[in-house]
Amino acid sequence: MSQVAPREWLPHERPQFPGSPSTPLHPTWLRWSFGLVGALVAITGSLGNAMVVTNQLQLQGSLGVTAVEIAWLPAAYVMTNVSANLILIKFRQQYGLRLFTEISLVLYALVTFGHLFVHGLGSAIAVRAAHGIVGAALTTLGIFYMIQALPAQHRLRALAIGIGLSQIGAPIARVISPDLLEFGEWRGLYLFELGLALLSLGAVLLLRLPPGDRYKVFERLDALSITLLSVGMALLCAVLSLGRTVWWREAPWIGWCLAGSIVLVVAGIAVEHFRANPLINTRWLSSGLMLRLGIAIILLRMALSEQSVGAVGFLQAMGLTNEQMRGLFTVVLLGCLIGIATSAMTVKPVLTRVPALIALTCIMIGALMDAYSNNLTRPPQLMVSQFLIGFGSTYFLAPALIAGVGSVIAQPRNLISFFVMFSITQNVGALFGSAFLGTFQVMREKFHSSQLVQNLTLLDPQVAARIQSGAGTYGQTVTDPALRSALGVRELGVAASREANVLAYNDVYFAIAALALMTMIWLTIVATRARLQARRERLAAAHATAASTP
Repeated sequence: MSQVAPREWLPHERPQFPGSPSTPLHPTWLRWSFGLVGALVAITGSLGNAMVVTNQLQLQGSLGVTAVEIAWLPAAYVMTNVSANLILIKFRQQYGLRLFTEISLVLYALVTFGHLFVHGLGSAIAVRAAHGIVGAALTTLGIFYMIQALPAQHRLRALAIGIGLSQIGAPIARVISPDLLEFGEWRGLYLFELGLALLSLGAVLLLRLPPGDRYKVFERLDALSITLLSVGMALLCAVLSLGRTVWWREAPWIGWCLAGSIVLVVAGIAVEHFRANPLINTRWLSSGLMLRLGIAIILLRMALSEQSVGAVGFLQAMGLTNEQMRGLFTVVLLGCLIGIATSAMTVKPVLTRVPALIALTCIMIGALMDAYSNNLTRPPQLMVSQFLIGFGSTYFLAPALIAGVGSVIAQPRNLISFFVMFSITQNVGALFGSAFLGTFQVMREKFHSSQLVQNLTLLDPQVAARIQSGAGTYGQTVTDPALRSALGVRELGVAASREANVLAYNDVYFAIAALALMTMIWLTIVATRARLQARRERLAAAHATAASTP
């Protein structure tokens, strides 16, 4: 790594990492400006994709595509977002983050603008893929702007606010998307997304980050590693995103993509492992600290799927729309903001496991509260539980990031390795949680449906009365008694399917609570072992000192 255009920095100005901006002193008005731009770009990084995920059914109808085809939109975002940091971090180290962000934002705005005129699935997928790349840049950019907004003694708080704001796109989308759809159907969503991209581009151009150190870091072998790992992770994300939709054993391409993903990722890791100057330090990532951190983030992300798979899936199964869930997600957004504020006020480098335990406790309590839902459960009954889960979703992120950043400060060459690991565990954890819990819900629904249906017989007076009651609702419109009876049987089948779904979602809630509890126990055991090991080392050092003293 050779430095380009070396600079002389004052002690308080020196960039923390290669590729990060310097931190000069700013007047108060400029700090406020940096904070506002940071909030804008951090939210822009996640809000566009969140609006698509939130309104898949509406977009499916406007595009005239199947459920499988529309599922490629969020999949395309994750496929590019998960590995964007492989090139982003080195690019900003050599050319500066601002240049990469400006290029990404211009590309993103152009693709979004083009989709307004070329209305089709292909252009929609291109918009999501472009957003996945720029989303990774904007998340980092939002953190850097927040660091400029707060004094040096509050850098950890700036980190907590920046990364927390990048996670609130989903509840915001649930709150505002009904109005956007009413304003201009699918074009309302994309016009809003285009406006955010242009506003962020203007803000970044108007208020530029202070310069940082630049280094020549790219090597020829980087292209091979980036290609292998990016394509491999993209295939894995495609499998996890669409496996539940097309069903795992029904589509042969799922198996081929999974096999290809394993081969490519292993090949990429092998290339990096034996490089003299690796892009990713595989030996450092395989250390105990990094492995435990990665597993903890994946488990937390899986548990947080309670909100997207559990509560939202349940309410949609009950026939509710985004408009009817707006109040619920206003409360969730409030919980997320309180989680960000609490994390910023309490974050400490030495206390990184406690926030994870608190977040897991909130998830477990929320899941247990939801686990007793019935077919009359509606958003007002879920507000407390979802507030707790919203709080937990943003409260643990900054401490988890700081847990790894501490070791990166001591070894700056591991910066790329850490952020790639953090991005992958965040994305893959969320995808794996959605895939696992969604599959579990389908399987439990089939089980409960079979249990309910096998006990239904026309010889049972209650069943006969229920069929007759269902048929009676068609008395004014259907004159054929046989057809009315068939419609009554169908109504009973719909009711049985609804009850099976309710029971299946309750099973999902219990599974999430169990996952959160087991993760808490594991983290407690790990922390206890670490304290006991540190105590033994101190005692051994004290005995050695005493023995060497004459």
